[in-house]
Parts: sequence; C-alpha cells; structure tokens
Amino acid sequence: MPHKASDSQTTPVLVTGAAGFIGFHIARRLLETGTPVVGIDNINSYYDPRLKQARLAVLEGKEGFRFQKLDLADRDATAELFATLRPRQVVHMAAQAGVRYSLSNPHAYADSNLLGFLNVLEGCRHCGAEHLLYASSSSVYGANAALPFRVGDNVDHPLSLYAATKKANELMAHTYSHLYGLPTTGLRFFTVYGPWGRPDMAIFLFTDAILHGRPIDVFNNGAMRRDFTYIDDVTEAVLRLIDKPAAPNPAWNAEAPDPATSLAPYRIYNIGNSEPVGLLDLIDVVEAACGRKAVRNFLPMQAGDVKATYADVAALKQAVDFAPRTPVDEGVRRFVTWYSDIYLRQIAPNNEMCGDSSPAL
Repeated sequence: MPHKASDSQTTPVLVTGAAGFIGFHIARRLLETGTPVVGIDNINSYYDPRLKQARLAVLEGKEGFRFQKLDLADRDATAELFATLRPRQVVHMAAQAGVRYSLSNPHAYADSNLLGFLNVLEGCRHCGAEHLLYASSSSVYGANAALPFRVGDNVDHPLSLYAATKKANELMAHTYSHLYGLPTTGLRFFTVYGPWGRPDMAIFLFTDAILHGRPIDVFNNGAMRRDFTYIDDVTEAVLRLIDKPAAPNPAWNAEAPDPATSLAPYRIYNIGNSEPVGLLDLIDVVEAACGRKAVRNFLPMQAGDVKATYADVAALKQAVDFAPRTPVDEGVRRFVTWYSDIYLRQIAPNNEMCGDSSPAL
C-alpha cells in the first residue's frame, strides 16, 4: 500500500530537490497524505528558475510544508539542517541533472552529486535516519546492451560523467549501509516526464518547438528508444517504498554477489514503464497531442547518449506490488495540456526558455 501518514507522525519527511521536477511531485503527494514535509533546494539556474519558483509556490500553499534554500555541497549548513530536523525519512532527489551538460560543466556534478550526496549520507548517519531513498538513473547501465536492463546487471561502464556520479552514489550508499546500518534505497529512474517537467527534456522541447513553429533536433537520425515513465507512476512507486526500508538479503552470496541487494540494508530498484518507445514514434505522439506536425532536423548521435533503455521492474513489483503503467500517449496529452494551460500562461508567457536547447532523453 502507498504511504499514509499516521497520527503519530510529527517528524517531517525531508525532501531534497523539492523545487525540482521529481522532488516537487513527491513532496506534493506526501503533503496530500497529511505528511509534513521540509523541502530544500538551491534553486540553481541549470534551467529557468521561474519554473522552480512556480513549483515551490504550489507546495507553499499546502499545510505542513516548510522550505529552506540550501546548497547540499555546504557541509556545515547541511549538517546543521540534519541536526536540527533529525528526519526519520529522507527522500534525496537533489542533483545536477543532464547528460550533455556534464560534458561542459563537470565540476557541477562533483559538487552536487558527489559532495552533496556525501553530506546527505553523513547527515542521515548522525541523526539516525530510518530510511534514505535517493535518485539514481537508468544512465548507470551505460554500455550494457542486454535488454531489458535488470537491477542485477553489471553497471561498470558508464558513458557520461553524470552516469558515473550516479553509479558512485550507489556505491557510497552501500558503504554507509554496511558500516552504519543505514537503510538505503536507490531508484534508477527511466526518462521521467509529465506536467511540471524539466525544460531540457525531449518531450518539453519538442512540444515547445512544435507549438511555435521551430524545428526539432532528432539525434541518431531517430534510431533511439527510451522507456518513458510518467511522473505519477514514479511518485506512486516512491510513496510505496518510503515505508519499506531496505533490509539485508539473507540469501546474498559473496561468491556470486547480487549488485542490487546485500547483507547490509541496501536495495536498488528500476523505476520504468517497461515499454520502450522509438524516438520517431514519440514525435508522432507529441505531434498528435499538439495538433501540428514537426519540422525534423536529423542529427548524428551525441556523445554520452545510449541508443536504448528498457527497464525490468520485477524487483519493484515484488517489493511493493506496483509497476509504472501510464501509456505514453496519455502521459504526453496530460503534459501538453499543462504546458498550454499553465506553463505558457502563468510561468513563461513570453516563451523565454533558458538552459540547454539540446533535448535530453
């Protein structure tokens, strides 16, 4: 069953990256269950801060929400937050996102995804947190071409620095689970999309370009497939897992180690729709939702990209009796409606987007 607030729950859930896409949706759902939330974010300018501020405005209109602007790379400030709040449950969604951005701004990933994550682990350790859920990524599968991707697969060949930092997060989490008994759950997200989504993601950029008569960039000449996963399904999975702290696997075998479990309280799950969609088919779906055709600018493969992603979610299904299931045509329709009714009218009425214009898949 998904998370429900108990009468005795007075300690807020700490949600990092609460002004970000996934963190915002998780915080909102928790608040809707009556669970108090403390959200933190550094509101950086990787993409339009107006969108982040608009998400925060929604959260701040709900009872039980408190926000603190904080950069997790600030060791002292992060330690003070954990010492003061002493959260039992931490949902860590803050990160420097984007594969292509990591090619030109590598230090941003070290600061946020490595140093920031270490500070979160230390905070959880010293405050005695009962469960840390954190965002990993399907990008960790890297050069692995065996589909579908299974949580027990080898992920030692990342193709971008972003992917390498997410793999490092999983290793760091396991160390803290082993040394300090901290239950950690890593969530490998597969191309999450939906209302309030990131402007650097493909569906957002395609919609924006089509509705304004601009061409769209189609990398690898469209010969790519992605496991597009709707945000409500992601949020449902997280809420079901939050009250299920990772536990040791008594059947774990050191001579044939399962990378997704451990003798420590450590788990890894794929969060994906398990129905890969071709890039050209996705464009057809976006065109249908927008009611217009796209002008397609075919380009070669970009450095750091992979040709296909496909999630095996058997472990998630077994753990919480749930798997993402929203069809991509339905999810895209909902996104286009949000884009037209809220984003263009309330957030960016002059259509002045900021950030990398190359679509992130």
